[in-house]
Amino acid sequence: MSSSPVLYQLLFVLNPISGDIDKSSLEATIKHYCAERGRTASFFHTTGEHDEEKLRYHIGQQRYDAVFAAGGDGTVSLVASALATTDVPLGILPLGSGNGLSKDLGIPQDQEEALRLVWEHQVRAIDTLQVGGTFCAHLADLGFNALIVEQFCKGNTRGPGAYVRIAMQEYLGYEPAVYRITTDRETFVGAVFMVTIANANTFGSNMVINPDSRLDDGEFEICLIEPFPGTASLGILYQLYTEDFDASVYTRRLRCRRATVEVVDQTQVLVQVDGEPLQLPSPVQVTMQPRSLRVLQPLQA
Repeated sequence: MSSSPVLYQLLFVLNPISGDIDKSSLEATIKHYCAERGRTASFFHTTGEHDEEKLRYHIGQQRYDAVFAAGGDGTVSLVASALATTDVPLGILPLGSGNGLSKDLGIPQDQEEALRLVWEHQVRAIDTLQVGGTFCAHLADLGFNALIVEQFCKGNTRGPGAYVRIAMQEYLGYEPAVYRITTDRETFVGAVFMVTIANANTFGSNMVINPDSRLDDGEFEICLIEPFPGTASLGILYQLYTEDFDASVYTRRLRCRRATVEVVDQTQVLVQVDGEPLQLPSPVQVTMQPRSLRVLQPLQA
């Protein structure tokens, strides 16, 4: 952790559609809050068209003391990617359906409480990942959850209810694939229901897929849920919500600094990275960039 620098020039990156949350008055709220505390708030709106390229250019044209992602996991990943390896810290105003990284950083989920980061914060350098050449600040999945995220993104409804509904629809017909996973420490080969590449602990749904890991320890975990009978499903779900992932005979974690994840007999695989579904070539190379992203988190976190 580093000391708490005073942040005067702030950029807020807004996603107008994240989380089905009305943002019509958000800019006015942010401007008022910042002005009361002697800060200047500027805004960048995402459009879905070359957002990262445009954001990098915008940040390069003016010096900001911090850049806040005001949206969901996709917006956070977008801003984090633009800021990685720079000295400009990332702030998060969580406004999405999941808000996974903000929860792992201890950032309040209430808008006004989260805005306190403008003037009460500590700066922390965290690790980031490259998953098949794609930047990842939080979690990536292959297998069942990647499929659910893809279907969720195709739908018109947001929120936890829509996610649960899709998961229930897809579960009965889902066929696990066979994976070959090679890390700097070990090799795993076998059928897997879900593979999570985890630089953090918690899904946006509050399921703890990777207990006791740290965002800044120079390592990440590959969390496996192996095929299980229907009678074990409620038990596994309970363990995920009680931070007891390792208790099941159907779960295991591989701790590493680099890895190759291959889906046997497939040349393209579906991967969700920070909430965004992608088709990537198999095998998928995963590498780590230690402490490459500076983030703002509450003083008490």
